[in-house]
Amino acid sequence: MSDRLETLTSWHADWAGLRVAVLGLGVTGFAAADTLAELGSDVLVLAPEGENERASLVNVIGARLVQTDLSAVPSELSEHNPDVLIVSPGFHPDHPILEWAATEGVAVWGDIELAWRVRDKVGTPAEWILVTGTNGKTTTVQLTAAMLAEAGFRVAPCGNIGVPVLDAVRDPQGFDVFVVELSSYQLHYLAGQSGPDFVSPHSSACLNIAMDHIDWHGSFDAYVAAKGQVYDRTRVACVYNKSDARTEALLRDAEVEEGARAIGFDLGVPGPSDFGVVDGIVVDRAFLEERSTSALEITTIADLQSANLAAPHIVANVLAASALARSYGVTPAQVRTALLNFSLDSHRIQPVLTRGEITWINDSKATNPHAANASLGAYKSVVWILGGLLKGVDVSDLVARHSERLRGAVIIGKDRAAVLLAFQRHAPHVPLVEVDADNTEDVMPQAVELASRIAVAGDVVLLAPAAASMDQFTDYAERGRLFSNAVRERWEGEADDRPTNRPSA
Repeated sequence: MSDRLETLTSWHADWAGLRVAVLGLGVTGFAAADTLAELGSDVLVLAPEGENERASLVNVIGARLVQTDLSAVPSELSEHNPDVLIVSPGFHPDHPILEWAATEGVAVWGDIELAWRVRDKVGTPAEWILVTGTNGKTTTVQLTAAMLAEAGFRVAPCGNIGVPVLDAVRDPQGFDVFVVELSSYQLHYLAGQSGPDFVSPHSSACLNIAMDHIDWHGSFDAYVAAKGQVYDRTRVACVYNKSDARTEALLRDAEVEEGARAIGFDLGVPGPSDFGVVDGIVVDRAFLEERSTSALEITTIADLQSANLAAPHIVANVLAASALARSYGVTPAQVRTALLNFSLDSHRIQPVLTRGEITWINDSKATNPHAANASLGAYKSVVWILGGLLKGVDVSDLVARHSERLRGAVIIGKDRAAVLLAFQRHAPHVPLVEVDADNTEDVMPQAVELASRIAVAGDVVLLAPAAASMDQFTDYAERGRLFSNAVRERWEGEADDRPTNRPSA
């Protein structure tokens, strides 16, 4: 069967009758099943027991569904005898079904590989621009897409951002370019690809690397190696973070196409072939002929401030997105216009309100220490609301680094003991309070009330949990929404103040 799989590099290849098992029925798994059923393959979907809003649609699209305990290999899977297994990103590499596939010699693809193989459904395939990193992926993807759209390109932000690449591939309107957010899980399943018919992006970026998802990958080295897959076979521009040596090391080790350029970015003065900041001006020294002696102005920190994009980590995202967009031919003027019209998503350093010269900020998207570090560094005096599901990550360094800017801390979540221990060891002078609430609806009202007792004029009360949300909330969005609601309800009817402690670059 391996010979047949090697021929399946086009939507118009012969997929009919191919026996496929799809592991998982989330957004990605359903898109894979729907795609393969449309191609005429024999599709079996395996999903855990329990409610799933897509379950009733599986038969409609022409696939079969088995919902069962997936801690062992279901008999239906072995009876199906699949030629290929499509794995949804969340399944660990050591999952029993994946181990079974390896033993049986069944090919394992992720949704990204499948999407690349069938990318030519609607005329000329779109170019791909890939973005990964521990933090900032979604914002950078959205910024890049906005810049490309401003230049008149038909662009689809997709991937881990929430729209499966397979859905973008099958959109009948067609696109010029996809800006694809890739998680470390998706990149893991791209490892080992080779040959001319595998993912070869126009440009790619790794924004940063920090401790995260160690429970999934098994080690930090494995997590880093997965991130490095983003650069492989890049043809035009590989964008890396000059302030993060790991991203440069990954680029140096990558197998890129001949002629691909390394483009660095950070908040400092750029060298030739870099993007950076000079005297409050964001500049491009990469995509101009006189880059050894000149630079092109992209925007200013003052303009970014007016668009709520001036926090240092957001400026870094702006630089990376500008580099990717410029690599595709977007002009500096078009980049500037896109930035002026851009708004951050909810739950990303989102101001909620200001009362009594205390500003309340929702950064629920800060789901790991690296993201929380960026948020904390944007403010001088903070009452910090943190905690949740730590996923095996230690917050000690984060607490130690920011202890002097903390007015106090409000601890929430399942892993409170580990957070409290970090404060006892590294910031014993910081006042601490705990939220011990079992009901999801009670957590944020209590956290807001406790924080209001600590904060004084000039402070920022910052929800930057440095942890995942699934211990007490559906996701980070619910956590952020409940926080923002609790803040507004606490001061309902009182006039808003002007914020006095804005982030700066």
